[in-house]
Amino acid sequence: MDTAVNVMSATATYPPLRLRRLPATLPLEGSVRIEMQEGVPVFRASGAIQARIETLLFRQREGRLSVGEQDELDRYEEIDDYLSFVNRLVRNSMQVG
Repeated sequence: MDTAVNVMSATATYPPLRLRRLPATLPLEGSVRIEMQEGVPVFRASGAIQARIETLLFRQREGRLSVGEQDELDRYEEIDDYLSFVNRLVRNSMQVG
């Protein structure tokens, strides 16, 4: 019972995070991969998604990003924030035990 309370306390410190919508270019399969780091699962964007983000960031630096591409980049940033949030929750819940 104490472990459950500790896990709840660890997760209660994070504000709720919600995705508004996903990028239209996000493939339904293979977008996220799970890696193990020190026995803890870590969620990461796939190589294809990372490559798309790099392309968008390059276009942004060059000043050639369209409004639609900026929206797409913003959606990917939300996904990155969400994955970071999930990874923190998983890491913290595994440290409690």
